[in-house]
Amino acid sequence: MIQTILLKNRPKGSPTLSDFEFVKEDTKLTPKEGEILLDTVYVSVDPYLRGRMSDAKSYAAPFELNKPIYSGVVAKVTVSKNDNFKEGEFVMGMLDWKTQQVSSGKDLMKVDGEKAPLSAYLGILGMTGLTAYLGLTQIGKPKAGETLIVSGAAGAVGSVVGQIAKNLGLTVIGIAGTDEKVDLLKSKFGFDAAINYNTSKDMSADIAKAAPNGIDIYFDNVGGPISDAVLFNINQFGRIVNCGAISVYNNTELPKSISVQPFLVKNSALMQGFIVSNYEEKFPEAMQQLAEWLAAGKLTYTETVVEGFENIPKAFMDLFEGKNTGKMVVKI
Repeated sequence: MIQTILLKNRPKGSPTLSDFEFVKEDTKLTPKEGEILLDTVYVSVDPYLRGRMSDAKSYAAPFELNKPIYSGVVAKVTVSKNDNFKEGEFVMGMLDWKTQQVSSGKDLMKVDGEKAPLSAYLGILGMTGLTAYLGLTQIGKPKAGETLIVSGAAGAVGSVVGQIAKNLGLTVIGIAGTDEKVDLLKSKFGFDAAINYNTSKDMSADIAKAAPNGIDIYFDNVGGPISDAVLFNINQFGRIVNCGAISVYNNTELPKSISVQPFLVKNSALMQGFIVSNYEEKFPEAMQQLAEWLAAGKLTYTETVVEGFENIPKAFMDLFEGKNTGKMVVKI
C-alpha cells in the first residue's frame, strides 16, 4: 500500500486538514533501468511550504492542486537499477510526500547514518544549517564583539544561527514564545539572553535592556511587530537579515507595520532578504564548517519528531502555533 498526500485546496489563511488529501494505492512499484526504489524514512516540514501552497508570484513555483506536495526527505534505497546507488543506502533530496516512490537519482545526495542521525541531514546538516550559516555570514557579516538578536530563536534555523554567532565571538540574544524555550536558549544553545515575546509588556524596552550596546545584526525569522521592536535598537551600520516572516504567512490582509526606511536611513543600516539557493556555490564550504563544529561539540540541535505519515499535515500546521522546538520532522 502506497500513501500519497496531495494539495487539495489552496489555504485561505491558516492551513487546515481539509486542504490536504490522502490517496492510497494498492500497487507495486518496479524501477526501470537507471532508476531506484525509495522508502521514505523522514519528511521535513518547513514554514516556507506555506508560500508554495498559494498561487502567487514567489521565488519558487507554487504547488499544483491535486498533485503531491514535496519537501526535503530522507529515504532508503530498497531496489536499485542505477549503478550510482546501492540497496540499503540512504539519500536526501526534494521528494514527494509519498511512503514509496521511484527516482532517477538526479539531485539526490547520499547520507551516512553512522556519521550523524539521519534526521540531522534535514536540519543542522541540511537546508536548516545552510540557511543559518550562509544568511548570517554572507549578509550579517558578523564580527567578534558585536551583538546579534534572533527572532524565532528556538526554531530550527534560529537556534543554529545563535550558536554559530557564539562560535564567532558575538553576544547573542534570542526571542521566543515560551519561558521553556527561553530557558532552553540559554541552557542548551548558549545564548547570552532571551526574551519571551508573549509575556513582554514592551518588546523594544526589553530588547534595549538585554542589549545595552544596541543591535548590530538582526536575524529575522518572523517579521511583524517583533521585528518592528528590533528596529528601534539597530545600531549604525547594522545589518538585518530577512530569512522568514512566519508571523504573517497566514494573513488574509496586508499587515500594517511601521515604515522601515527612517531606521535604515538614519543608521546607514542594511536590510536584505535571501533564499539559501542564492549561495549554492558555497554549500560545500558551509557543510564542512557545520560538520566540523558538530563533531567538536560546538553545535548542538533539538528536534521535534512526529511519528506517522498520516501526521505530516498536522506537524506542518503546528509550526505556525510554535509547537516545535528546533527542527520539525516526521518519522515514517
